[in-house]
Amino acid sequence: MLNQKLKNYSVILASGSPRRQQFFKDLGIDFTIQVKSIDEVYPSHLQGYEITDYLADLKSKAFTNLTENELVITSDTIVWLENKPLEKAANEQEAFEMLRKMSGKMHEVITSVSIKSANFQKLFNDTTRVFFKELTDEEIRFYIKNYEPYDKAGAYGIQEWIGFIGIEKIEGSYFNVMGLPVHKLYEELMKL
Repeated sequence: MLNQKLKNYSVILASGSPRRQQFFKDLGIDFTIQVKSIDEVYPSHLQGYEITDYLADLKSKAFTNLTENELVITSDTIVWLENKPLEKAANEQEAFEMLRKMSGKMHEVITSVSIKSANFQKLFNDTTRVFFKELTDEEIRFYIKNYEPYDKAGAYGIQEWIGFIGIEKIEGSYFNVMGLPVHKLYEELMKL
Protein backbone atom coordinates (compact mmCIF):
# COMPACT_ATOMS: atom_id res chain seq x y z
CA MET A 1 0.00 0.00 0.00
CA LEU A 2 2.68 2.47 1.03
CA ASN A 3 4.94 1.30 -1.79
CA GLN A 4 2.21 2.26 -4.28
CA LYS A 5 1.95 5.71 -2.68
CA LEU A 6 5.74 6.17 -2.87
CA LYS A 7 6.22 4.72 -6.37
CA ASN A 8 7.29 8.12 -7.79
CA TYR A 9 9.84 8.67 -5.04
CA SER A 10 13.29 7.35 -4.36
CA VAL A 11 13.32 6.94 -0.57
CA ILE A 12 16.58 7.39 1.35
CA LEU A 13 16.75 6.28 4.97
CA ALA A 14 19.53 8.23 6.66
CA SER A 15 20.01 5.84 9.58
CA GLY A 16 22.41 3.07 10.47
CA SER A 17 19.94 1.69 13.01
CA PRO A 18 19.06 -1.94 12.23
CA ARG A 19 15.72 -1.41 14.02
CA ARG A 20 14.73 1.54 11.79
CA GLN A 21 15.83 -0.36 8.69
CA GLN A 22 13.65 -3.32 9.72
CA PHE A 23 10.64 -1.02 10.25
CA PHE A 24 11.03 0.28 6.68
CA LYS A 25 11.20 -3.28 5.34
CA ASP A 26 8.17 -4.30 7.43
CA LEU A 27 6.21 -1.29 6.10
CA GLY A 28 7.01 -2.46 2.57
CA ILE A 29 9.01 0.64 1.63
CA ASP A 30 11.66 0.34 -1.08
CA PHE A 31 14.59 2.36 0.23
CA THR A 32 18.32 2.86 0.12
CA ILE A 33 20.49 3.66 3.12
CA GLN A 34 22.75 6.72 3.15
CA VAL A 35 24.27 7.76 6.44
CA LYS A 36 26.12 11.07 6.53
CA SER A 37 28.42 11.82 9.40
CA ILE A 38 27.33 14.91 11.32
CA ASP A 39 28.30 16.36 14.66
CA GLU A 40 25.18 15.80 16.76
CA VAL A 41 25.48 18.93 18.89
CA TYR A 42 22.49 21.07 19.82
CA PRO A 43 22.03 24.37 21.69
CA SER A 44 21.97 23.75 25.46
CA HIS A 45 18.72 25.70 26.01
CA LEU A 46 16.65 23.19 24.00
CA GLN A 47 14.28 20.96 25.97
CA GLY A 48 12.62 17.60 25.22
CA TYR A 49 11.26 17.33 21.67
CA GLU A 50 13.08 20.57 20.70
CA ILE A 51 16.33 18.56 20.92
CA THR A 52 15.16 15.69 18.72
CA ASP A 53 13.45 18.08 16.25
CA TYR A 54 16.69 20.05 15.99
CA LEU A 55 18.84 16.92 15.47
CA ALA A 56 16.48 15.27 12.94
CA ASP A 57 16.48 18.56 10.99
CA LEU A 58 20.27 18.89 11.31
CA LYS A 59 20.72 15.37 9.90
CA SER A 60 18.43 16.24 6.95
CA LYS A 61 20.50 19.36 6.15
CA ALA A 62 23.46 17.12 5.26
CA PHE A 63 21.46 16.17 2.13
CA THR A 64 21.84 19.29 0.02
CA ASN A 65 21.32 18.16 -3.59
CA LEU A 66 18.07 16.24 -3.45
CA THR A 67 16.12 15.88 -6.69
CA GLU A 68 12.36 16.42 -6.82
CA ASN A 69 11.62 12.71 -6.59
CA GLU A 70 14.05 11.94 -3.75
CA LEU A 71 12.81 11.74 -0.15
CA VAL A 72 15.30 11.61 2.69
CA ILE A 73 14.06 10.45 6.09
CA THR A 74 16.11 11.29 9.17
CA SER A 75 15.29 10.80 12.83
CA ASP A 76 16.63 11.19 16.33
CA THR A 77 15.62 9.63 19.67
CA ILE A 78 16.39 10.65 23.24
CA VAL A 79 15.29 9.53 26.66
CA TRP A 80 14.01 12.46 28.72
CA LEU A 81 14.33 11.95 32.47
CA GLU A 82 13.73 14.60 35.14
CA ASN A 83 14.09 17.42 32.58
CA LYS A 84 17.41 16.13 31.25
CA PRO A 85 18.26 14.21 28.08
CA LEU A 86 19.84 10.76 28.19
CA GLU A 87 21.47 9.89 24.89
CA LYS A 88 23.66 6.88 24.10
CA ALA A 89 26.00 5.54 26.78
CA ALA A 90 29.69 5.69 25.89
CA ASN A 91 30.66 2.81 28.16
CA GLU A 92 29.55 0.30 30.78
CA GLN A 93 29.71 2.78 33.67
CA GLU A 94 27.57 5.38 31.84
CA ALA A 95 25.03 2.70 30.88
CA PHE A 96 24.87 1.54 34.50
CA GLU A 97 24.36 5.10 35.79
CA MET A 98 21.59 5.79 33.25
CA LEU A 99 19.66 2.61 34.08
CA ARG A 100 20.12 3.18 37.81
CA LYS A 101 18.64 6.71 37.39
CA MET A 102 15.63 5.36 35.48
CA SER A 103 15.00 2.55 37.97
CA GLY A 104 11.63 2.93 39.70
CA LYS A 105 10.73 6.03 37.68
CA MET A 106 8.85 7.20 34.62
CA HIS A 107 10.82 8.61 31.69
CA GLU A 108 9.81 9.78 28.24
CA VAL A 109 11.20 8.49 24.97
CA ILE A 110 11.02 11.20 22.33
CA THR A 111 11.64 10.58 18.63
CA SER A 112 11.55 13.20 15.89
CA VAL A 113 11.39 12.41 12.19
CA SER A 114 12.10 14.62 9.18
CA ILE A 115 10.77 13.81 5.70
CA LYS A 116 12.53 16.07 3.22
CA SER A 117 12.56 16.48 -0.54
CA ALA A 118 13.87 19.26 -2.81
CA ASN A 119 10.50 21.05 -2.44
CA PHE A 120 9.28 20.46 1.11
CA GLN A 121 10.09 19.24 4.60
CA LYS A 122 7.78 17.71 7.17
CA LEU A 123 9.08 17.47 10.75
CA PHE A 124 7.10 15.66 13.46
CA ASN A 125 7.71 13.95 16.79
CA ASP A 126 6.18 11.47 19.19
CA THR A 127 6.53 10.90 22.93
CA THR A 128 6.02 7.66 24.86
CA ARG A 129 6.01 7.46 28.65
CA VAL A 130 7.84 4.41 30.04
CA PHE A 131 7.57 3.21 33.64
CA PHE A 132 10.45 1.13 35.02
CA LYS A 133 10.15 -1.03 38.12
CA GLU A 134 12.92 -0.83 40.73
CA LEU A 135 15.86 -2.58 39.09
CA THR A 136 18.52 -4.28 41.18
CA ASP A 137 22.19 -3.56 40.47
CA GLU A 138 22.54 -7.25 39.53
CA GLU A 139 19.76 -6.97 36.93
CA ILE A 140 21.32 -3.83 35.45
CA ARG A 141 24.80 -5.40 35.29
CA PHE A 142 23.44 -8.62 33.77
CA TYR A 143 21.64 -6.65 31.06
CA ILE A 144 24.64 -4.47 30.17
CA LYS A 145 27.04 -7.43 30.11
CA ASN A 146 24.79 -9.58 27.90
CA TYR A 147 23.21 -6.97 25.62
CA GLU A 148 25.82 -4.14 25.38
CA PRO A 149 23.14 -1.48 24.73
CA TYR A 150 25.55 1.29 23.71
CA ASP A 151 23.79 2.12 20.43
CA LYS A 152 20.49 2.97 22.14
CA ALA A 153 19.23 6.17 23.75
CA GLY A 154 19.04 5.67 27.51
CA ALA A 155 21.19 2.52 27.22
CA TYR A 156 18.31 0.08 26.80
CA GLY A 157 16.14 -1.61 24.22
CA ILE A 158 12.51 -2.17 25.19
CA GLN A 159 12.47 -5.29 22.97
CA GLU A 160 15.35 -6.84 24.95
CA TRP A 161 15.61 -8.62 28.32
CA ILE A 162 15.45 -5.41 30.37
CA GLY A 163 12.15 -4.55 28.70
CA PHE A 164 10.72 -7.98 29.50
CA ILE A 165 11.57 -7.85 33.20
CA GLY A 166 11.81 -4.14 33.97
CA ILE A 167 9.04 -2.20 32.26
CA GLU A 168 5.78 -2.11 34.19
CA LYS A 169 3.80 -0.11 31.62
CA ILE A 170 4.05 2.30 28.75
CA GLU A 171 1.76 5.09 27.58
CA GLY A 172 2.06 5.66 23.85
CA SER A 173 3.76 3.88 20.97
CA TYR A 174 5.91 0.84 21.73
CA PHE A 175 7.69 1.23 18.37
CA ASN A 176 8.55 4.84 19.21
CA VAL A 177 10.56 3.49 22.17
CA MET A 178 12.39 1.24 19.67
CA GLY A 179 13.34 4.38 17.73
CA LEU A 180 10.60 5.19 15.22
CA PRO A 181 6.97 6.30 15.62
CA VAL A 182 5.95 3.99 12.78
CA HIS A 183 2.23 4.89 12.94
CA LYS A 184 2.99 8.62 12.48
CA LEU A 185 5.55 7.98 9.74
CA TYR A 186 2.95 5.90 7.86
CA GLU A 187 0.34 8.67 8.22
CA GLU A 188 2.72 11.37 6.97
CA LEU A 189 3.93 9.30 4.01
CA MET A 190 0.33 8.48 3.03
CA LYS A 191 -0.38 12.26 2.86
CA LEU A 192 2.27 12.81 0.16
